[in-house]
Amino acid sequence: MPDDEYLALLGRAKEKLPQTIEKHERFTVPEPDIFQEGKTTTIRNYGDIVDALRRDPAHLLQFLLRELGAPGYLEGRRAIFKAKLSQSQIEERIQNYTETFVLCSECGRPDTKIVKEGRVMILECEACGAHRPVNVRKAPRTQEREGLVEGNIYEVMIEDVGRKGDGVARMDRYIIYVPGTVKGTRTKIKINKVTGNVAFATVSTEQPSR
Repeated sequence: MPDDEYLALLGRAKEKLPQTIEKHERFTVPEPDIFQEGKTTTIRNYGDIVDALRRDPAHLLQFLLRELGAPGYLEGRRAIFKAKLSQSQIEERIQNYTETFVLCSECGRPDTKIVKEGRVMILECEACGAHRPVNVRKAPRTQEREGLVEGNIYEVMIEDVGRKGDGVARMDRYIIYVPGTVKGTRTKIKINKVTGNVAFATVSTEQPSR
């Protein structure tokens, strides 16, 4: 077949392709629009990000709070974190969320939904029909032992007050909530529970653990 005739046939075939195949766009998530004021970081276009991901705003927020180790809340279509966070920190966590809870592992498309089968979350792809368990990464136990230890006593500075009135302290990568404490005071605390980068404690009169 002559080259001219072949190219003409190829052009006519391309014209008949469905628009979704001819114009296959790469899925992108809006770049976080970050605004910092003191120790507060705001994602001003948070609503646009969750719209692109097609996920519950509260679900993404819970993931970011755990991964970033910072308290925060939603305010309209913005997300506000009570910590100074960099653009790269937030972008990396949103990318991790996208790969874990949104993108299909078979076709790579974002046309998915999360369903629960018993206690297991399943990611179902509406584009190719694939489904897989949602595997949420957990920090290794050795890391937890190297960090805060439940039952141990520490001395911390109460740097802030949370929305519920609890004192907030920071130690390494941890955010520690301590009820009944006042901002600006140095206090001995006992760690009652550690969840990811967040810990809950009570005031203690014991000496700090060594």
